[in-house]
Amino acid sequence: MKIEARQRLLDVLEACRAVERFTKGKDFAAYQHDEMLRAAVERKLEVIGEAFTKLEHVEPDLAEKFPELRKIVGLRNRIIHGYDSVDDEILWDVVHNKVPGLRRQVEQSLK
Repeated sequence: MKIEARQRLLDVLEACRAVERFTKGKDFAAYQHDEMLRAAVERKLEVIGEAFTKLEHVEPDLAEKFPELRKIVGLRNRIIHGYDSVDDEILWDVVHNKVPGLRRQVEQSLK
C-alpha cells in the first residue's frame, strides 16, 4: 500500500470514529435539533468522501475493494453542492447503518 493511500484510509478511519463519537447516545430528534452536531457530522462525511476520491486516484486497485465508494463520494457531493436539499433522515441512516461497517472495513484494510 502506498503511503498516500494509507493516509487517505487513516483520514476515513478518523472521520468515521469522530462521527461515532459525535452521535453516541443521541437519537434522531437530538440530531435534528442540534445545528452544531449536524454540521460536524456533515463535515466528517465530506472528509470521508474526499479521502475516497483521492484514494481512487492514488491507488485505484485498493479503492475497488470498497464497493460503496461511488455512493460515498456521491453523498459528499450532495452535502457540498446540494447543501440546501440534504435530507437529515438519510444522513442519520448513514451514520447508524453505514459508518460503523465502513470503519470496520477500513480498519481491516489497514492491517
